[in-house]
Amino acid sequence: MSHPALSPHPLTRTALNLAPRSHYLVGAAVLFAAAAYFVSDGVTGLAIFAAAGTFAALAGLIAWLSGRHGRADSDLQDQIAEFIAHDASPSFTTDAEGEIGTQNRAAVERFGSRGGQTLTRTLGEVFANPAAVLHRMQNRAEALGAAREDLVTRRGHVRLAVHRIGEAGFLWRLEDMAERAVGGRGAETISLPMLTVSKTGTILFMNEALRRLVGERVKTLDRIFKDLPLRPGEEHEIAGADGSIRALVASLESAGGRREIYLLPAAAGATPFAGDPTAFETLPVALLRVGSSGDLREANRAARTLLGNAEVGTGLAALLEGLGRPVNDWLADALAGRADQRPEVLRVRGAEQDVYLQVTLTRVVEEGRPALVAVLSDATKLKTLEAQFVQSQKMQAIGQLAGGVAHDFNNLLTAISGHCDLLLLRHDKGDPDYADLVQINQNANRAASLVGQLLAFSRKQTLKPQVIDLRDSLSDLTHLLNRLVGEKVRLTLVHDPELRPIRADKRQLEQVLMNLVVNARDAMPGGGEIRIETENQSLEEGLKRDRAVVAPGEYVVVRVTDYGIGIATDKLPKIFEPFFTTKRQGEGTGLGLSTAYGIVKQTGGFIFCDSIVGQGTTFTLYFPVHDQVEEVEVRPQATSAPRRVTRSGEGVVLLVEDEAPVRAFASRALRMRGYTVIEAENAEEALKTLEDGSLAIDVFVTDVIMPGMDGPSWVREALKERPNTRVVFVSGYSEESLTETRERIPNSVFLPKPFSLSELTATVQGQIH
Repeated sequence: MSHPALSPHPLTRTALNLAPRSHYLVGAAVLFAAAAYFVSDGVTGLAIFAAAGTFAALAGLIAWLSGRHGRADSDLQDQIAEFIAHDASPSFTTDAEGEIGTQNRAAVERFGSRGGQTLTRTLGEVFANPAAVLHRMQNRAEALGAAREDLVTRRGHVRLAVHRIGEAGFLWRLEDMAERAVGGRGAETISLPMLTVSKTGTILFMNEALRRLVGERVKTLDRIFKDLPLRPGEEHEIAGADGSIRALVASLESAGGRREIYLLPAAAGATPFAGDPTAFETLPVALLRVGSSGDLREANRAARTLLGNAEVGTGLAALLEGLGRPVNDWLADALAGRADQRPEVLRVRGAEQDVYLQVTLTRVVEEGRPALVAVLSDATKLKTLEAQFVQSQKMQAIGQLAGGVAHDFNNLLTAISGHCDLLLLRHDKGDPDYADLVQINQNANRAASLVGQLLAFSRKQTLKPQVIDLRDSLSDLTHLLNRLVGEKVRLTLVHDPELRPIRADKRQLEQVLMNLVVNARDAMPGGGEIRIETENQSLEEGLKRDRAVVAPGEYVVVRVTDYGIGIATDKLPKIFEPFFTTKRQGEGTGLGLSTAYGIVKQTGGFIFCDSIVGQGTTFTLYFPVHDQVEEVEVRPQATSAPRRVTRSGEGVVLLVEDEAPVRAFASRALRMRGYTVIEAENAEEALKTLEDGSLAIDVFVTDVIMPGMDGPSWVREALKERPNTRVVFVSGYSEESLTETRERIPNSVFLPKPFSLSELTATVQGQIH
């Protein structure tokens, strides 16, 4: 049997090394025989001759063993050569010094004849520093019988294995792993160039088509792309083996943060790829071919999944919308090169749910005529997040605007209602002007209620929470609700018999329920049933609804259901916005649901709406369960010095208010009740007044928000010298804005604007006495 045995096998050399030893013994036998011939003493000569015979016998035995060992080694060599001859991977046998004895056909074809050379020199063409690797693996093979390592080379990954044979021989096998298909995707079988890249930018795999295109296997993206970073859906310049190439890049996310990048044929003038006819259809990137007239010529499988019914010949304008201008104009610009490579986000027409696609057009030339290749990416999640962000920003801006407007209106209403109270004090019921003043006062109160709704939406109203049982609250409210719904509507209440308590402002919660019931009544002009249900609900996992996540925990759930006309799907996201209403002009202000939303959120709850046009609407409210015993607030008493005893209407008040009309009303109201009032326009003026140590002040009445130093700041400074002075904070905002600072300011109370004359004087009197 012939095999490429280029040098004696190492085992054969071991056998042949025994031959010189037998020659020495033969020579010794001849010398001893000659000596015996010349010795005259017969006994001595006989002994020497016997020794010569012994040496001759030993030489014969050694020669016989050497021949037997040589034949065995030759058989082993033939067996190894026959075993590795047709192996597709290069294989070598070496001795302990690493000298090559035998190569198989694959090794000869790849490395040439290497007989007599070392394996270290041969593998130096494959990877760097092979001596250390071979020495390490040979030591492991001597100890364990075999060793194996995977190595990264210039051509890809290789696996080097070694097995120990005989006493001092080794069999080496070099397996090239770069030709294997990656990830089971069969990337080597398609001629469309592709690569796999890690999230750090390291190239993990290049298929054969890309290796041919680039000319070698590289490790980093900058060796392939000249214009990083990569922009999927756009053309990039490729550093090809025969020069620069323009290619369209498509990217697909894979497991472990990896990306599969495909190179597609680019515009006219670019070097074409030799493509697989089935690559376009099976490519996991959504692609369209669009003709010069805007008609669809071809859509691959991924694109049909996104577009649904995408028939050949259909105009792209019939499939997509939302550009803000005619789609055909956009296609014409792309064909002319004016809109090439500029992605647009469009909506798929006729989809049951909103589907948004990012579409990037690339101009190509097919058969001498311009055409387009469109790369589609699903942008629905991105568009949804964008819409949610815009909605959140809009609601926040509206809330800030509502709070600011409410603050300014509260100052105006305080002045209007306050001066009206002063006028009413000077007129009795028989006065002709009394009825007009009452009308002014009532409408000012109505305006204050409207402003309160704005504050409720912006969540800046003053709440007075308490532990309540919704069954009792609804029972007390039933009579009023029945009057609101009228005779044609039936109100049904269904309670959980073991309903748990919640903590909320009872008056505001009643306002929420009244708003929801009134809306339900208006949704059933022909009459029907409004159903209010309460139940306990335990959430073991977070509940995701709309843009909110209800945390796990114990909740009391309230559902208000009607069976009316329902709310259209496109209007549902807007129903909680201020001044948005589905009612006709004059039938509603659009503040009812926004007020309910603000009160529920400020209470720490959640409100959701489900509606089907023609079937009805359900509002679902979640309130956290409150099982703790209500604590009674104990106002701290000053003990550092005794309070000055005063009678009703006696005392000195320092009034600090930047709004002149409000300051004028408050000053007159307090003076009418007998108090001495010292006025200050701002905090700085108040502190300057207090520099007079002989001036005794009983109460500070101050606005919270003022230009320059705010109310809590100047009060805290003043209390350093006057620690026993009582404080009344007034503000057009909610008490929440004062909570943190008021906790550090003793003997203080809060009076929200707008306040009446009697409310102001009663609060001041309460602080003094």
